[in-house]
Amino acid sequence: MFDIPCVILAGGKSSRMGENKVFLPFKHTILIDYQYNKLSKIFHKVYISSKTNKFEKDYNLILDEGEVYSPLLALKSIFTTIKNDSVFIISVDTPFVSARTMEKLIKKNKNYDITIARDKNNSHNLLGVFKKTLLKNIEENLSKDIYKINFLIKQSKSNIVEFENEDEFLNINFKEDYDKALKQIT
Repeated sequence: MFDIPCVILAGGKSSRMGENKVFLPFKHTILIDYQYNKLSKIFHKVYISSKTNKFEKDYNLILDEGEVYSPLLALKSIFTTIKNDSVFIISVDTPFVSARTMEKLIKKNKNYDITIARDKNNSHNLLGVFKKTLLKNIEENLSKDIYKINFLIKQSKSNIVEFENEDEFLNINFKEDYDKALKQIT
């Protein structure tokens, strides 16, 4: 079990999906429960970051401050709530990331502010280890209405770790992705 806390990002609008992804049926439950249960077996402490408490279960919840929908705002709320120096960030819509991949990202984060995953096609900017040392840059970016996570990654000491298996990084953004994910779990 990893000592670093894990935060599941679940505060997005799900506008590309057309319905809230956290409540999508997934492997005999719903996506948020699937992720929470899976990650609770891997991490000592798991939190959910969201704009509102839209959940029926009593999760360790971190509510995003402010009206803007941005992962930077979520990171600010996370780092002002959690006392740890590092957190593992994963979005609710990436259910196939393996424990081995998470372990590799954690181990590769020694001297970096951010360590994220990359497969042969894409960087996964919301999958990896983020350190509290980022808080100053996050607050500065937010004060300038800069909300892009990619900008934070470029301005920080970042490590991008390459992975071969792109299937585990399937991101459920559209109905087609959801259909593909459902085929992957059967």
